[in-house]
Amino acid sequence: MIESAAQLEGSPADGSPPRVRPHLVPASASGAATVKPASKTDGVIARPRLLEQLDRAGRVALVSGPAGAGKTSLLRSWLDQSGLASAAAWLPIGREERDPQRFWSSVLDALRRTDAGSRLLRDVSTAGEPDGCAIVERLLAATASLEDRLWLVIDDVDELRSTEALDQLELLLAHAGGDFRFALATRHDVSLGLHRIRLEGQLTELRATDLRFTLDEAQTLFERAGVDVPESALAVLVERTEGWAAGLRLAALSLAGHPEPDRFAAEFSGTERVVADYLLAEVLARQPDEVRRLLLSTSILDRISTPLADRLTGRLGSRRILQELEQANAFVVSLDASRSSFRYHGLFADLLRLELERTEPEIVPELHRTAAAWSEKQGYVIEAVRHAQAAEDWGLAVRILSDHWHDLVLDGKEAAGCELLTGFPNARVTSDPELAALVAAGESMRGSFEDAERHLALSEQGLASLDAERRERLEVMLAVQRLTLARRRGDVPALLEHMERLIGPGGASETLVASEELRAVALITLGMARVWVQQPAEAEHHLEQALALARRIEQPYLEIAALGHLAMAASHRSAAEAAGRSREALELAERHGWRDEAVVAAAGTALATVHLWQAHLAEAERWLARGERALRASSEPTTEAALQLGRAMLEIARGRDREALTACRGGERLAELLVPGHPVHLESRGLLLHALVRFGETARFEDALADLGQAQRESGPVCTALAAMRLEKNDPEAATAALRPFLGNPPAGGNPVWTVVALLLEAEARDALGDLGAAERALERALDRAEPDRLVWPFLLCSPSDLLERHSRYRSAHGALISEIQGLLAGSEPSSSPVGPEPLWEPLSESETRVLRYLPSNLSAQEIAGELLLSVHTVKTHIRHVYAKLGVHARADAVERARAAGLLAAAWRAR
Repeated sequence: MIESAAQLEGSPADGSPPRVRPHLVPASASGAATVKPASKTDGVIARPRLLEQLDRAGRVALVSGPAGAGKTSLLRSWLDQSGLASAAAWLPIGREERDPQRFWSSVLDALRRTDAGSRLLRDVSTAGEPDGCAIVERLLAATASLEDRLWLVIDDVDELRSTEALDQLELLLAHAGGDFRFALATRHDVSLGLHRIRLEGQLTELRATDLRFTLDEAQTLFERAGVDVPESALAVLVERTEGWAAGLRLAALSLAGHPEPDRFAAEFSGTERVVADYLLAEVLARQPDEVRRLLLSTSILDRISTPLADRLTGRLGSRRILQELEQANAFVVSLDASRSSFRYHGLFADLLRLELERTEPEIVPELHRTAAAWSEKQGYVIEAVRHAQAAEDWGLAVRILSDHWHDLVLDGKEAAGCELLTGFPNARVTSDPELAALVAAGESMRGSFEDAERHLALSEQGLASLDAERRERLEVMLAVQRLTLARRRGDVPALLEHMERLIGPGGASETLVASEELRAVALITLGMARVWVQQPAEAEHHLEQALALARRIEQPYLEIAALGHLAMAASHRSAAEAAGRSREALELAERHGWRDEAVVAAAGTALATVHLWQAHLAEAERWLARGERALRASSEPTTEAALQLGRAMLEIARGRDREALTACRGGERLAELLVPGHPVHLESRGLLLHALVRFGETARFEDALADLGQAQRESGPVCTALAAMRLEKNDPEAATAALRPFLGNPPAGGNPVWTVVALLLEAEARDALGDLGAAERALERALDRAEPDRLVWPFLLCSPSDLLERHSRYRSAHGALISEIQGLLAGSEPSSSPVGPEPLWEPLSESETRVLRYLPSNLSAQEIAGELLLSVHTVKTHIRHVYAKLGVHARADAVERARAAGLLAAAWRAR
């Protein structure tokens, strides 16, 4: 039969919480219909992992688990499969056994039914009324000469309620000699001095977690029940039952002949009739009123905090009851080391909620309101809103969510906050201006900018209906949402306007305590926008201010956001600094559990970009994937477009032009969400044009170029693509004309990659025109620009193999870089030196850097002086300074240290 659950005896006379007293109830005496699985499910289930542990058991084996965990069937199958059935005396304890004489009489009867036990009892006198102490004394004396192994298996030992009998049994367990062994099945630990046996290494324990059925074991159980169920449905059932044997058996009964097993598994819960009948009859109906009240009142909670349980029940003592229920394996699980937080087994929780709704539906809303108030006070905002929604107290739910929305964002829980919005009725949105503003925030995060604008306008229309305090709070939220929306659309003029309204003189946040946080948010938002419109100096100014403020007010979420966008801004100036800022942001995010949250997307994108530029393709792909994961629930079109551009660059570097074209189109679609003319759109269009050139799509190239104005055609991404197409059509003159505006006046904050690309295309065009000197100068300038940050990707785009081969014969300052690029173009793997190296003791001057670039060559100091038009003395002085700043004493060490610091390209070695 399936084991019953725990019962709690009546409350003590002193009014303290009742003590947990688990017991078994025979099916015939339960007074209610007892669910018993069909005989097929009572067959032996192979559980090798548990049987092996029992085979290796010491003197005492303890099997402890909740009702229906399969303790009895496990022990029976072990005895059968191990060939021990004839050497095992099986003793089931009756309900609440309190008579020690009856207990010991039963022990002797069980032993006599085995051959070894019969031989043992020849020397044990049992005449007259059995005396426990005398029997134990004689058994101990007899076991000393026991030759055959003998097991005494006591099932439901927790039902033994006689202190006298327990003391006598403890003595027998501790001192039995020979090969006399014991197996105990219990729903909770009993006072038998097992800790001493454990210290001796003679106690083998199987607990509730060990008894949970695995997927393979559940499959065997269902096969024995004659039920064929898909593996996907079975996995769901194992998860929902938490491997509870009785739950799986009951599910098997219900599933027999069911036409839709997957749907049944998805919907299976403690409200299923056979499960509910079992739990009601064998668990809940047997609890004292106070314990039943605790179970039902706290069933509305996913995580049961004992102070909240006291609040819901209106009396103290919840912690002790829950701890004792857990000890009794009564479907209660502790969630922390101090055992002050608990949860109910999923099926049991379902049953409790069903019973609460059936018996006392009128108290459910008030329980949820009480839980909402307590949760908000403790800072559990999401739980507080959910309880208010469950109570259908929409005003309370909106008030809590609105008051704490900013906190959710700063805690990295904006996505969870947006999910809560789905729990409000649609009709409420039009009548509640605060809820309309929250809905606008959710739509902005999902990229539904038009819907966000509509709900912001709706919220603004309802401002007058609020009292002064609520109106002021809503004005702040509206200002923040307008600011965020302008940032996501890349609308810098609108962003500046909303920023002034938020943190300017007399701004919306002037009287609020959180004004420093809002100022940091506004500064980060402005810095982010300036990063994307290629104003890195202004962006760094705002972001550095925000970073200092975030650190002062101890807001790590804002600190990560500032660092990530500082990395983006620095990438146009220093790859090493960008990588350093990125890593700082990512490490901080790891420490706070925000590994894949939207706040890390910028840092991940910046690091992926630097890896791409330096042709570390595997690392670049890893960080691109990390950035995409971080933005799975949040719309940041600029960052998403940058990720798509990065993926296109990755495919170009790998020579997969079709995949690059697909990624470019994805970037184009994202760029369309931004304001017209946004630089990200030009980057997307330029890379798309380059992909079309590589793919040979001349007609589509001209179509994509047609809708761009003259100013846009002169941007780096577009003019280089145009030059590449003109070279493809053997028109080098037109190529140089296309490049002239950009190279004549390159943008101050532009992407350095396009400058290198433009110089490489200029070199190719000049070479095609027969101007070899101009070609060499343009290539040397490209190498000059590429060397400090190791910008290798432009060479993979343009593939100037012949030019590099010829150039390497001249006295270039970039011999190592040329060698590495040639290796990459020949199909070699790029070097895997880390991005963002160890900083120098002191930065090199421009002149020292120029000298450093010649050190990897074989040129002497005098020859270097001739190349740089400097005196030998000056060159030697620069070399000494370089050695000092690099912390080395020899030329070879200086080259190695400079490469590690990213000041020189890593040397390429043919493989």
